[in-house]
Amino acid sequence: MRKILLAFVAFPLMVMAQDKTVERNTDKFKQMYDLLATPNMYRTASGAPGPEYYQQQADYKIDIELDDKNAKLSGQETVTYFNNAKESLDYLWMQLDQNQQSRKSLSPLVDSNVTDPVMSPKGFSRKYLEEDFDGGFNIEYVKDATGKPMNYTINQTMMRIELPTPLKHGEKISFSIKWWYNINNYRLDGGRSGYEQFEDGNRLYILAQFYPRMAVYNDVEGWQNQQFWGSGEFTLPFGNFDVNITVPADHILEATGELLNRNEVFTAAQLARYAQAEKSFDKPVIVVTQAEAEAAEKGFSTLKKTWKFKATNVRDFGISTSRKFIYDAMAVKLATRTTMAISLYPKEGNPLWEEYSTRIVAHTLKSYSSHTFDYPYPKAISINAEDQGMEYPMICWNWGRPDADGKYSDRVKHGMMSVIVHEVGHNFFPMIVNSDERQWTWMDEGLNSFMEYMALIEWDPKFPADRGPANKIVPYMSGDQRGLEPIMSNSESIRQFGNNAYGKPAAGLNILRETIMGRELFDYAFKTYANRWKFKHPTPEDFFRTMEDASAFDLDWFWRGWFYTTDYNDIGIKEVNKYFVSNEPSKEVKDFLKTRRRRNRIEGPMVYMIADGSESYKPEMNKPFEIKDCKTLQEYVEKTFTKEEQAKLKTPKYFYQVTFNKPGGLVMPIIVELTFEDGTTELHHFPAQIWRMNDKEANRTFATDKAIVKIKVDPKEETADIDTTNNSWPKEEVKSKFD
Repeated sequence: MRKILLAFVAFPLMVMAQDKTVERNTDKFKQMYDLLATPNMYRTASGAPGPEYYQQQADYKIDIELDDKNAKLSGQETVTYFNNAKESLDYLWMQLDQNQQSRKSLSPLVDSNVTDPVMSPKGFSRKYLEEDFDGGFNIEYVKDATGKPMNYTINQTMMRIELPTPLKHGEKISFSIKWWYNINNYRLDGGRSGYEQFEDGNRLYILAQFYPRMAVYNDVEGWQNQQFWGSGEFTLPFGNFDVNITVPADHILEATGELLNRNEVFTAAQLARYAQAEKSFDKPVIVVTQAEAEAAEKGFSTLKKTWKFKATNVRDFGISTSRKFIYDAMAVKLATRTTMAISLYPKEGNPLWEEYSTRIVAHTLKSYSSHTFDYPYPKAISINAEDQGMEYPMICWNWGRPDADGKYSDRVKHGMMSVIVHEVGHNFFPMIVNSDERQWTWMDEGLNSFMEYMALIEWDPKFPADRGPANKIVPYMSGDQRGLEPIMSNSESIRQFGNNAYGKPAAGLNILRETIMGRELFDYAFKTYANRWKFKHPTPEDFFRTMEDASAFDLDWFWRGWFYTTDYNDIGIKEVNKYFVSNEPSKEVKDFLKTRRRRNRIEGPMVYMIADGSESYKPEMNKPFEIKDCKTLQEYVEKTFTKEEQAKLKTPKYFYQVTFNKPGGLVMPIIVELTFEDGTTELHHFPAQIWRMNDKEANRTFATDKAIVKIKVDPKEETADIDTTNNSWPKEEVKSKFD
């Protein structure tokens, strides 16, 4: 019935007539055929893997030994590579990421640097006097299964292995590599792994990229053999690992995979405690105590022991070992299985780590599993490595220690917890949903930062999360456009890495979930993406298409604006006009009716809307509207509706036309909060498509029962609006920083 009533209001037709110089949004709302790869039999238009989808497999048998005295790692590996592509391969590419630490590395040469006006003697010496650290791979041999040398070529961080005959579809090949390298002190020489040196002579090792690793070959670009420059991380095929790790006998060690010889490397007391931890679901159990760790710190044993691990269907392998380690663990019950949450940390991490680390690991596994799929691996390990935050299957290194006296601030505690959630969460993205980090950092860091935000808020609704909420990305998006790149930029081309690859994608997904799609539709689509692509290699197109396919939301306008441009959102209130119902037309209405074509004319009796302040406005109009005040409308209602139907009609008393403008380039939903004279509020949501016919302005008329005293756009700051000074009517006075 409300539509019939509004049909007699002449005013909306006036708005259309006045819109003569409209700037339409044809580009911002067009479909993304110009940006997305064409669907095919490998990757479908729905975003799901196609019937011809394939991926390669690489299995490893690795033996390594740590020379603790000289900080050196030696190893030998046998790789079995399976070609599941339809085409044959003439050669194989392997990643030698450790070569970034070589003296011959080009990585230090690709960035500009300046002369520092002030340096410490140590800094000056390291920069200008000392010889650079040399930590690249030393390849001793590459041999085939018969022991015959294979030809290979090393190009910086990539190695090409020549095949004597093409490797055909369905075939596999085995070959062996022997290597060694000097381990870097990551606090001095940088790097995502290495060792931390303590004053007592002990080291805490975090070992990754420690073996030559197979590169990915896929349907999207063939070999992914982009160089490792340092920012773009890794992309790797899945496979199975058998790894033997020989270290000093007084070390405690953890790594990717299941420990096969726990009874050989743990004491009887530690074995009993670990068995207790496997049954403890409410709190961690100390497996290796601080007293045991402190005793081991003084030993520096010359004896050795070997830890044996087996990992199935993982893309990589990480290790951490030290004689300083305290070890605690607890069981985590998920919907379909039980896994272990584990933490290793030196005494310097206590009391902070003993209190929080393993508990937050367990919480992360529960939170992420509820939004994607149950964590499939037997354990998740958090390693305390100062100045670090890095992830590998089942294991990660995390920042955060108290002061020397054991005290710590909320900032340190919250920072540590955030890093642990983030790095443990990387088990899901990209360790299982295995995106190409070398090319698209946002596909793992952005999605994971969004998941991290949800996990932190589930832990504590008041947790001071710095990425996820829309308003947190405003300073970045409102910055100088010359310093910004679209999210869809190569990892090595991004200047503000944290904002671009972490913060902006996380904020965008949060806007989708909370404001545009709603939690139910978003969560279903996001879970669909995670399950479609777990243990596979998704691309950005697969994510974009799946989110639309599983939700019936056309989001091309959002992907185009948020991911492919550096446009910002700014929606404001240009003006608010109050209207009154009249029996007589105003001069403006009469002039308007003269311009109407015959086929658009309104025939018969009419209801007129008079604008406050117009020539036809009279002070006596300024009162709440009642149907009886408008003879034409009253006659229509009495003629058309029964008494019972009349009682059900809406009876608005006030009419306001609000004109919204959009100085920003992004299109976004308009969220409007109306505040009435009695203090109550009313929230209205208008989809982003409201901008499709006019990129500059949009009008909405609100017919209300109570007088409006305030109108505010985006009252909860959920659309990353960069300028809130134009969001209110009447315009609010903005306090200065001085105030």
